[in-house]
Amino acid sequence: MAKRKAARIWLAAAGVVLLAGGAVGGHFLTDPTRSEEYIALSEESAQRQSMLEKSQDDYSVMKEDYNKLSSGIYARETKVGEREEAAAKAEADVEKRESAVTAAEKQKAADTVSDGTWTVGTNVSPGTYTTAADVGSSCYWGIYRSGSNGDDILQNDLPGGGRPTVTLSEGQDFKSSRCGKWEKQ
Repeated sequence: MAKRKAARIWLAAAGVVLLAGGAVGGHFLTDPTRSEEYIALSEESAQRQSMLEKSQDDYSVMKEDYNKLSSGIYARETKVGEREEAAAKAEADVEKRESAVTAAEKQKAADTVSDGTWTVGTNVSPGTYTTAADVGSSCYWGIYRSGSNGDDILQNDLPGGGRPTVTLSEGQDFKSSRCGKWEKQ
């Protein structure tokens, strides 16, 4: 038992010595936060933190600019869409007018008679026609009963000038010679 007691004392004394040695040794060891490497790393970390904060500020500014530009682009796209719609409507209106003009030109051509013999209701529509310009002294026109081969003259004239007018009805043939163009009124 005495041996055990001595061992315990021995162990306790060793523990006290170790503990005291650690405390004394720790007191004399250098503080790692005071080393050149630690200080250099701390400064580098501070610089990186500063750069990160600046980058975040720059990002915020760019994000605001982006949002402004995006809303501006959206507004412009909307205006472009409106202009495209207006242009499409104008183009449709132009096509409609062109179609009407083409139809009017075709009708005008159909209602224009030049030199020759024409059957009213087949080659020429019935109505009143006047020469497009003054006629010369050699102008001749005649209205005949259709199918008579020019033998049944209903009316004719050598006007000798001016702008003669004739009224044509179905069942008639109309002959014009050296009078120019006749236009339906």
